[in-house]
Amino acid sequence: MKNRSIILAKRPIGNPKSDDFALHEGELPDIQDNEILVKNFAISLDAGFRNWMNEDAGDEILPAMPLGEPVMGLSLCEVIETKNSEYAVGDKLMARFAWQEYSIGKPGDFIAKLPRDLSFPYSYYLGVLGDTGMSAYFALTEIAPPKEGQTVLISAAGGAVGSIAGQIAKIYGARAVGISSSPEKCNFLINDLGYDAAVNRKAPEGQAEAIKAVCPDGVDIFLDNVGGETLQAAITNMNHRGRIVMIGAVTHYTSEGPPTAPNNLFELSSKEITAQGLMTHFRHDEYDAVRQQLETWLSEGKLKSFEHKLNGIENVAVAFCQMFDGKNFGKTVVDL
Repeated sequence: MKNRSIILAKRPIGNPKSDDFALHEGELPDIQDNEILVKNFAISLDAGFRNWMNEDAGDEILPAMPLGEPVMGLSLCEVIETKNSEYAVGDKLMARFAWQEYSIGKPGDFIAKLPRDLSFPYSYYLGVLGDTGMSAYFALTEIAPPKEGQTVLISAAGGAVGSIAGQIAKIYGARAVGISSSPEKCNFLINDLGYDAAVNRKAPEGQAEAIKAVCPDGVDIFLDNVGGETLQAAITNMNHRGRIVMIGAVTHYTSEGPPTAPNNLFELSSKEITAQGLMTHFRHDEYDAVRQQLETWLSEGKLKSFEHKLNGIENVAVAFCQMFDGKNFGKTVVDL
């Protein structure tokens, strides 16, 4: 069987570009004992995977991606052949496989089963009902639950995690303020996502002053998807004993040199700020229960999903690069 994949052709420098990737066609090997063969029908594009494209970036989550091999990511897929008793033909999965049309799953791979009959469009299970929606949920329920009336500031607020986090903050009665990259995206945050206020991170007065203008009483909770100068500006505006949830750091893993910000980390001490990282997959056992809650909010109209979609394996790298160019709203998905 032929299998088309997107391979990592060279190490990206700064923001990824289309020629960092290449389309490759190869033979699909037979599966071995305890393996499964799946057909991927949707690919999730997540900025965090840019980190593992750097040389020597491997960690306990994922090894550094080797050159000339398929790029790792999250996919929705269906089992079409199995030699593993835990999976049956027809099982629908969300899994950390690669940017390819077919994948072979092995013991130890990150795989989460989905209901056989999906209640919502399948792409939701990569976004609002997948890792990104769950990241927003865990951040605001387990790590930094807001009290009614508190101010929750969210960076990359129009992206996959931010677009859900702002809505969850509002469900819990908080004041939601989003940081985005253009006046158009700021309008989207307020008019479509229901944010109370928005900050353009490119404001001429600087991010710290722009945040202060819409958060005159300070920031109680900051959900950070960006790092760098945005994190520095948020810390400047944090209240005493504020809480920071560190979800992503796009600025740092696309930086072409050593990061220069944040340079005000002593304020974590002087303001007694709590900062905690979040990797959703460590809460794998909670997925089913959290998905049920998110589905309830969707059914009740309290939560909306926004997606940026492309089609075809040849557009997976295109969609990934578009995220870093600020061209997407909500969750980016490619249908195969």
